[in-house]
Amino acid sequence: MNFAKRAAELSGTIIAHRRYLHSHAELSFEEHETTAYLVGRLKELGIPVQTFDDYTGCIATIEGGTPGRTVVLRADIDALPIEENSGVEFESIHPGVMHACGHDCHASMLLGAAQLLWEQRAELKGTVKLLFQAAEEAFTGVYYYWDNGYLAGADAAMGMHVWPSVESGKICVQDGPLMASCDNFKITVHGVSAHGSRPQDGRDAIVAASAIICNLQTIVSRVNDPLNSLVVSIGTIKAGTQFNIITDTAVMEGTVRAHTAEARGLVEANMRRIIDATAEVMGCTAELEYTYIEPPIRNDDIALNDIARDAARSLYGEDSLRETPVAMGSEDFSYLMAKIPSALFVFLGCRDEEQGCIYPVHNEKFKINENILQVGAAQYAQFAADYLEKTAGGGD
Repeated sequence: MNFAKRAAELSGTIIAHRRYLHSHAELSFEEHETTAYLVGRLKELGIPVQTFDDYTGCIATIEGGTPGRTVVLRADIDALPIEENSGVEFESIHPGVMHACGHDCHASMLLGAAQLLWEQRAELKGTVKLLFQAAEEAFTGVYYYWDNGYLAGADAAMGMHVWPSVESGKICVQDGPLMASCDNFKITVHGVSAHGSRPQDGRDAIVAASAIICNLQTIVSRVNDPLNSLVVSIGTIKAGTQFNIITDTAVMEGTVRAHTAEARGLVEANMRRIIDATAEVMGCTAELEYTYIEPPIRNDDIALNDIARDAARSLYGEDSLRETPVAMGSEDFSYLMAKIPSALFVFLGCRDEEQGCIYPVHNEKFKINENILQVGAAQYAQFAADYLEKTAGGGD
């Protein structure tokens, strides 16, 4: 099958899927209507689909005419707590909830790929599992499907994300680091309260917290190799109850991002050292709660990357491929990448200045040129078919 031609024929259907999902945006773990829509469309095609009594999302399975390996194609389906201001005619009907990260695009593209692969199933040399995943924005939404064995036996996987720094409709299959790890932390500083006019009677938790914030940046600037990207950010500070009270408690929360295991691994111990020492100098104590969430997205299986690049070339030619600077954002698909033997993550460009598609993800004005949806559907399908073909009979 010519997947590019067939995807173009299905473009109107894929766009209709996207518009329904966009207008019915739902938050993480609440994607009930979204899941019902996806399941309904898959069943209409005749594709077997698995649902879960205690979780949203679904998994469709397409078994090829010849036994072989199993490849997972993944799309996330949840939206964000953002009041939409994109100006499209099919804005979200749910106030304060918007598909501002393109997950409606991903899900509609994967629905399109499902139809392409189902029509081609007799020629497939293995099995394709299509994961419509809940709660990516909650950082750990993908864990459920793997931890409960629903993806057991998968040999390879591909995820895709529309990306506003890449030209609309172009495909980015990049070797090595692509997105960062995400770990979060909470620091609680304990001091001694006093009247604001007599600071000598207390131990100021705000002053100690300020010093800790400044000193933590030396992890990035003096401990870490400057060629190894690392971010340590404080996002919230909560302290004090009144203008004339030296407060005894300050609470800070933040995030750590890195592209390598080396940079990621050096942060926690150095944070504890700096926090404890700084608090002690200020006559305070401090506690650190450090939570490891998502490893980095790294496309380190070059052979698998080559299959994806060749798929793009066969669909749309050499000019379809682009590269982009690595991102410090994170993605919970990295959890699957750590579990499944071979996996990669792909960007699909959605920047189109003529159409006003210039806003970043997580922005209330984010939108896309819907012509890219057929490209994503074809790329999903071509990659899966080519992977199964190239690995038939146990080949690498």
